[in-house]
Amino acid sequence: MLLLIDAGNTRIKWALAEDGAAPGAWLDSGAVTHADINHLPASWPRQGITRALISNVAGSKLRDQLQLMMPTTDVTWFASVAQLAGLRNAYRNPSQLGCDRFAAALGARALMPGQAVIVATCGTATTIDAVSADSVFLGGMILPGLGLMASSLARNTAQLPDVAPGALPSGFADNTADAILSGCLSAQAGAIERACALHGAAACIVSGGAAQYIGPVLRLPAGHRIVDNIVLIGLHSTVTSSPFQDSPC
Repeated sequence: MLLLIDAGNTRIKWALAEDGAAPGAWLDSGAVTHADINHLPASWPRQGITRALISNVAGSKLRDQLQLMMPTTDVTWFASVAQLAGLRNAYRNPSQLGCDRFAAALGARALMPGQAVIVATCGTATTIDAVSADSVFLGGMILPGLGLMASSLARNTAQLPDVAPGALPSGFADNTADAILSGCLSAQAGAIERACALHGAAACIVSGGAAQYIGPVLRLPAGHRIVDNIVLIGLHSTVTSSPFQDSPC
């Protein structure tokens, strides 16, 4: 049995898969915040996990914590490389690409092979990346995530409130809280729409915790698809396609 882990800046997501299962066909999955990391081992079976594949962008301390709680000694730390599982990484320095972004691109390619795809992962930060129809990771954009945008206004202005993410208010906002939410959602959606136009993308995948708010705001000619856990899908897609890569991320 394979354990997949996506350790992000706010949450740690995981999934369990039988050997040979298709990407996303999981036996179980879940997520915890960093504060609840010690609860992770109780979520996994005590026996049967033979290997683990981990994407970690949350730093060395979290990596050390995860390493200590692994139910198997066969642990691989996923890293961005120049080519993997049929996807070529055109980043100027391939190893400097965040391993979560590379995994998300692999997931997008696995779900939509042969298509020009934009994959937007909307978490603490929003990353918007382009994959070409001939399987090249072209690069992308990084901007503050929806929650970070809203909270930065509250921290750095004297009179603006801290606004929680929610649905887009209809029309022009007639109160400050809705105006902030409308502005932040429009900025997120606008960046994704611009990326799709620049790329000429035939498809757009939106993932991450804020996808449920940003997705309904998008106005794309070809539409979009909300996919939970695109990073885990990308990790899973590499298992039968190519040997694991193991280096710090």
